[in-house]
Amino acid sequence: MEKEFTDGVYEVVNAIPAGKVLTYGLVAQLAGWPNRSRMVGHLLKECSAKNGIPCHRVVNSSGRLAPGWTKQAELLKAEGITIKANGCVDMKLHLWNFDELGL
Repeated sequence: MEKEFTDGVYEVVNAIPAGKVLTYGLVAQLAGWPNRSRMVGHLLKECSAKNGIPCHRVVNSSGRLAPGWTKQAELLKAEGITIKANGCVDMKLHLWNFDELGL
């Protein structure tokens, strides 16, 4: 993947505050690559907590967590994020209003 794309995605994801989430599509849009939401997902799948990037704060457009990553729910709950009975993040409560920062 291009360094520009990777750096842009990481910059956006690092800006997501604790207790908030963004979607793959919004991350792609804010990073300047609006048609690459799937690539955001692929990049973040390879992301390690060791590098300090809070990739657990990125979910799909309906709030669904990453398939197969059981720790994501634990990390989100530890930040006070509500996981509904269907296993999805309550997007009405936790979608980040990034407009506040003018990104």
